[in-house]
Amino acid sequence: MSSTPTTEPVTPAVTRVALVTGASRGIGRAVALRLAREGRHVVLVSRSEGPLNDLKHQIEQAGGGRGVGGKASVRAVDVADGAALAAVVESVAEEFGRLDILVNNAGITKDGLVLRMTDEDWDVVLRTNLTSVFVATRAAARAMMKNRFGRIVNIGSTSGVVGNAGQANYAAAKAGLIGFSKTIARELGGKGVTCNVIAPGFIDTDMTASLPQPVKDGILAMMAVKRLGVADDIAAAVAYVSSDEAGYLTGQTICVDGGLTMS
Repeated sequence: MSSTPTTEPVTPAVTRVALVTGASRGIGRAVALRLAREGRHVVLVSRSEGPLNDLKHQIEQAGGGRGVGGKASVRAVDVADGAALAAVVESVAEEFGRLDILVNNAGITKDGLVLRMTDEDWDVVLRTNLTSVFVATRAAARAMMKNRFGRIVNIGSTSGVVGNAGQANYAAAKAGLIGFSKTIARELGGKGVTCNVIAPGFIDTDMTASLPQPVKDGILAMMAVKRLGVADDIAAAVAYVSSDEAGYLTGQTICVDGGLTMS
């Protein structure tokens, strides 16, 4: 006697809400576009509202993963202003009733050899590149824990993995992200929240555009993949670690660097 198969009720698809800092250009912009194409409602965060509005328009015109217009919102804030950043993150969670994905991408450089580095250059890089991640993560964690789902993705750098002369402040901040992310992974993993670092190598963005050609040639010589990365390479990695399918991946630092730092 054959049994009649049962049909499981279908759970309506959830529109994941993603907040991306530093979304106005470079890696942040590419990440925002990729997440929007995959059907996320992307909250675009940066200091400059104009570029964010342009990106919002592009997302809405391009459409999302469900064949309809992409969804995006704009929040202009300086991530170095901790109180303002926390207020933005909390307001997003309150408005949508959820905050599923947090991509901490905003960052700056103030390069210089350590003997010539000022206290101000040290402080502003640590405040922007590391403290802002703490502030945003703390603000987002409550909503993620409540919904028992969260993907925190921190954009690090290979400078934080192996160091880089002339970048003591930047490398320290990016190395700090690794320890911070491992701790968050341990603290929140039981609540369905993961935390990982994507560490780009040399990516063709505004930050690397000013490198002299001999420096670029030397970098390329050390790579297994003989090209600079592009922002979409990083966006692809972020898309996976922030997906529903990546729930068993946490506390990891993934170097997307063309083989530059492989051991």
